[in-house]
Amino acid sequence: MTGKNVAGDAEIKKKSVAEDAGIKKKIVAEDAGIKIQNIVVSANTHTKFSLEMLASNLDEAEYEPESFPGLVYRVKDPKASTLVFTTGKIICSGSKSFADAKTAIKKTVETFRGLGIDVSHKVDVEIVNIVGTADLKSKLDLNKIVFELGECEYEPEQFPGLVYRLDDPKVVFLIFNSGKIVCTGAKSEEIVARSIERLRGKLKGIGALK
Repeated sequence: MTGKNVAGDAEIKKKSVAEDAGIKKKIVAEDAGIKIQNIVVSANTHTKFSLEMLASNLDEAEYEPESFPGLVYRVKDPKASTLVFTTGKIICSGSKSFADAKTAIKKTVETFRGLGIDVSHKVDVEIVNIVGTADLKSKLDLNKIVFELGECEYEPEQFPGLVYRLDDPKVVFLIFNSGKIVCTGAKSEEIVARSIERLRGKLKGIGALK
């Protein structure tokens, strides 16, 4: 076998492994019924804003500086809320995809430009947090999870869910005895799926999930 054939076979094997991993993640995501509920995105417009001016010119804006330093501006399509600060930072929440969040921020910036504000064309955007939910389709013994999994907080008299912190990926779970879970702290949808897969494995390892 020539070196060229060996390299080709290795590349095919590498591609096959990657495809298998992708299929596995897709199956896990579908089986758990993962849904993205909210994506929080931060944007730096590199532009100073006068919130008083924005509030007086935008019907969709809410600004109460005595209670909160930011201005709330709502975008109707795609539906999202933005927090605007004098520093030029914009926080967008309420979107269920990164694409929608970026569109909402773009529309916000275009609205500001329409008021005569010279907003920089250099807008840096990054995901701050993704909130995803899933259903493990099995009743869970939360007391067993607390004692055997560690890194948990559970006070049923105050809140019915268990808080579990995963180190890698670094996310926080809310786990309910119904089998429903909430994952927060992820920076990508792939990390949400990977985190839930890891949680599933840990719960199976202690016999809390069949």
